[in-house]
Amino acid sequence: MNTKVPTSQSNAAEDRFGQRLAARLSDGNQALPHDISERLRIARAQAVAARKQVPQLRTAPVAIQSGHTVTLGGSWWTRIGSVVPLIALVAGLITISVMQDDDRASELAEVDSALLTGDLPPAAYTDPGFAQFLKADSASD
Repeated sequence: MNTKVPTSQSNAAEDRFGQRLAARLSDGNQALPHDISERLRIARAQAVAARKQVPQLRTAPVAIQSGHTVTLGGSWWTRIGSVVPLIALVAGLITISVMQDDDRASELAEVDSALLTGDLPPAAYTDPGFAQFLKADSASD
């Protein structure tokens, strides 16, 4: 059975557990030699200091309104870094479009040159009887 405890209740339970554990450790501290208790005190202080440090998360640029314009907060590198992928995408799409147009033009040029240099006149290709002739000829092969 998987039950979820609300966050405030789980935090309170963790706090109570921590307090009970600290009290239990403090009770046994009286019987320890001085040098060991000093090392434990220093280790405890270091642990508390490490716990209080909150890792600083890297934040995203914030939009700042100054007057009637809205600017993107952050350094110039952040701004450039957010624009470069967009420029690369647009350049890639333009390159693909140009390459497809060139391929299409070369295919049409090949068809046109085959039509013009062939033995048949171009009007023969539009004749419905010629299309039937080609179908019957390919069926007999």
